[in-house]
Amino acid sequence: MNTNRKGLQMNRATTLGLLSVLAMTTAACAGMDEAPRAPQPGKQIDAAQFYTGRWYEIARTPMKLTDGCVSGTTDYYKDADGKLIDRDACRKDTPEGKEKLFAGPVTVLDPGQNTKVSVHYKVFGVFTVSKTYWMLDHGDDYRWFIVSDPAFKNVSLFTRAAQPSQAEVKALAARAQALGYDAGKLEYPTQFPQGEGMAPSRP
Repeated sequence: MNTNRKGLQMNRATTLGLLSVLAMTTAACAGMDEAPRAPQPGKQIDAAQFYTGRWYEIARTPMKLTDGCVSGTTDYYKDADGKLIDRDACRKDTPEGKEKLFAGPVTVLDPGQNTKVSVHYKVFGVFTVSKTYWMLDHGDDYRWFIVSDPAFKNVSLFTRAAQPSQAEVKALAARAQALGYDAGKLEYPTQFPQGEGMAPSRP
């Protein structure tokens, strides 16, 4: 009986320990949105044109979360209940590598302007981690956009084309530089395979 009691206590302690680690990890991730220092978004966004379909990540600020992550994409779509979903994915090391995926519902923080959103990602299918994104600038034709966190730490450049021209990439980097980011620190993930553009599988 004492053995069973000790076993239950050990199992309870192990469970509580794991939950504590997960809670601290989630809290740390949720706390990454610091006081706003990024430039304010400059243009209103047409949600119907912007928050739909696939965007390709062309360049980004290096960070631990994306180490070895190439061929990054962001997809926007509506779920069965009509809720806008953000699906972020990339591949491990090569465009043919294992897919890494994060997805969750989107809340628009400035309705009408549609330039600031919070995405509520599911972690381990249980915990929710919310991240805030500011769409700092975008093309009038909705062929590209620049997104940052409010803390002015990380920036990414996206296009609708999987294979933008070098001139387009250079112009995007220059625009990020003009917004105050050090374009010299940007990394450029592996190019997407030719023929890329098929619809993704949904989580």
